[in-house]
Amino acid sequence: MIKYLIAVVFLFLASCNSNKAERVEEQGIKEESFELFKAKEQKGTLVLFPGFGGGGAENTKSEFKILEIAAKNNISVLLMDFDHHVFLKEEEKESLKKDLESIFNQYKLKHENIYIGGFSAGGNVSLLLSDYLIKTKSNIIPKGVFIVDSPIDLLKIYEVSEKNIRNNVDAESVEEAKWIVENFNADFGNPKKGIKKYELNSPFTSKTANISNLDYLKDTKIRLYTEPDLLWWKKQNGNDYEDLNAFSIEKMAEEMKKKQFSDVNVIITKNKGYRANGEKHPHSWSIVDQNNLMSWMLDK
Repeated sequence: MIKYLIAVVFLFLASCNSNKAERVEEQGIKEESFELFKAKEQKGTLVLFPGFGGGGAENTKSEFKILEIAAKNNISVLLMDFDHHVFLKEEEKESLKKDLESIFNQYKLKHENIYIGGFSAGGNVSLLLSDYLIKTKSNIIPKGVFIVDSPIDLLKIYEVSEKNIRNNVDAESVEEAKWIVENFNADFGNPKKGIKKYELNSPFTSKTANISNLDYLKDTKIRLYTEPDLLWWKKQNGNDYEDLNAFSIEKMAEEMKKKQFSDVNVIITKNKGYRANGEKHPHSWSIVDQNNLMSWMLDK
């Protein structure tokens, strides 16, 4: 009788632990620097980086409705809380690499079919980190990387920011532009005195057709999402087409193809850019078709 009761208690506890594990998978594992939604039958892992200062993993969750679709396709989703970087210093690349390796090992994520992507500045991080992971022979090797309307040309961003300050069309944009000019001057110096530091840290520099920071991605699947809504940007900031992220993204894709990158696709959308609150904004996660992204990851 006692043995029977012990067995019943054991089974009850095991059941509780199992249900708890299932709830953790459904609700996500939340840590200080990331949130993980682990698929029950893993067919891959999607690592996502947020835009600059946009609220980290929580903002990614609210703006990019990927979790349910990913779960149905048995794709784990790792949302990174890393939202204050437009570029990565070498020590930051190494730190992120160690963080990813630790997360994958601790939570037993499969080291295959890994995709890394990010919105806005998070796309810059995704490109530079993916290149570094391959370069340093990490055990986290991305099969694909994608960006969502990212400011990949830091020198161009500096020049456009100066223009936005002169145009003075939108107060919020002017404040952002002033921040960029001030911080880029501190990090890279005034480009009138030389652009070497911009080239060393930027995914792409159109003025010199430089993509050397992405050389190790030549055999990696690459998607570049953008929505060049010129009428919206003209009204918002007084921008021309050459000022948009879309312009730099298309130029980078051209350069990648010239340098024989094996699989580069620019996905240009129209009227898909909306924030979760319904506000029209071409610079949004919503330009990514989630089902199509899953098919890309699963080679369907």
